[in-house]
Amino acid sequence: MGDIFNNLYEMTALSDLIADPSYLIMYAIAFVLLYLGIVKHYEPLLLVPIAFGVLIANFPGGDMGVLQADGEGMVTYLKNGIEVKKNIYEMSLPEIAHDLGLMNFLYYALIKTGFLPPVIFMGVGALTDFGPMLRNLRLSIFGAAAQFGIFMVLTCAVLMGFTMQEAASLGIIGGADGPTAIFTTIKLAPHLLGPIAIAAYSYMALVPVIIPLVVKLTCTRKELMINMKEQDKKFPPKNEIKNMRVVKIIFPIAVTTVVAIFVPTAVALIGMLMFGNLLKEIGSDTSRLFNTISNGIMNTATVFLGLCVGATMTVAAFLNWTTIGIVVGGFLAFALSITAGIMLVKLFNLFTKKKINPLIGATGLSAVPMASRVCNDIATKYDPKNHVLNYCMSSNISGVIGSAVAAGVLIAFLS
Repeated sequence: MGDIFNNLYEMTALSDLIADPSYLIMYAIAFVLLYLGIVKHYEPLLLVPIAFGVLIANFPGGDMGVLQADGEGMVTYLKNGIEVKKNIYEMSLPEIAHDLGLMNFLYYALIKTGFLPPVIFMGVGALTDFGPMLRNLRLSIFGAAAQFGIFMVLTCAVLMGFTMQEAASLGIIGGADGPTAIFTTIKLAPHLLGPIAIAAYSYMALVPVIIPLVVKLTCTRKELMINMKEQDKKFPPKNEIKNMRVVKIIFPIAVTTVVAIFVPTAVALIGMLMFGNLLKEIGSDTSRLFNTISNGIMNTATVFLGLCVGATMTVAAFLNWTTIGIVVGGFLAFALSITAGIMLVKLFNLFTKKKINPLIGATGLSAVPMASRVCNDIATKYDPKNHVLNYCMSSNISGVIGSAVAAGVLIAFLS
């Protein structure tokens, strides 16, 4: 009878949890992320799959955690109770599925190959309306300014001992664009993909917390009450676009062409982003393709990306000083990007009668449209009639393009 109870006990994960309580830290992190996604509604479409991936990856014996290869591509795992060490890049996908399990198969087939980030960008393009940016092109410059955080943190990370490739992958978190961060890290520092992806998506989900914090520290009440709609009535915009539909169709084609010529390494992201948007703007002729991309494909890709990213967050991969440095550096990049956009608006306002609300600069991130909604909520708290959403979207959308181009530049120089 004692043997039966002993076997039952050995079957559970209790002995492993007692031997290594650090698993409990990972459960706590998973539960916090689930709370933020489910209760606080912070990007639940992203945060819930990621949090659940963290949870299932950290049950000893479940074999649902993603094994991270070392610098030479070697992974160590148990097979029939025997320790095996192989080069993950020399293993076939069926072998990975058989020996390493479901999450490793999905991770190395969909994430490590760089397949999912461009697919998600295609879906983002299909769901994005470039109209607000095209109507307020002068505001798009603030999306470029927000990329400052990327290069500032890159410099700091190099000084701290990271390689240029690792520093670039860390800095790109400042763009607040998960797919771009993943794509860049795959190209430059694949061994850091897990913690960088977690940091990027976690901070994207925490946009409703981080933006108000930075805005409170950098903006005055008077600045936040600048009403741009009232100013547009006094100083109507010049050269308004008459045939917006034609411009919206030409725009993705033109941007793809220009980027392909000058920054070809960014075409995988920009090209798919613009392709998805083009299908949207053409209208009824491509409505079936648009519906497929914006619903089925986008949702499927998001589910697998979230679970796989979460599954990289194992005890061994996450609880170390490198990961902690990435989390801290990622937050710094994020905050600096927001601050840079705000400061450029303040500088701009010194030389013009038609003032711009600093919240426009705060949305130069790629977290579309959440950053714009957050900033609009901040503006309406000070003045219920001061809706800045459309203005914010101009900077917000240009930030998506800017971060993808910045990633392409970094890949071109450092890969």
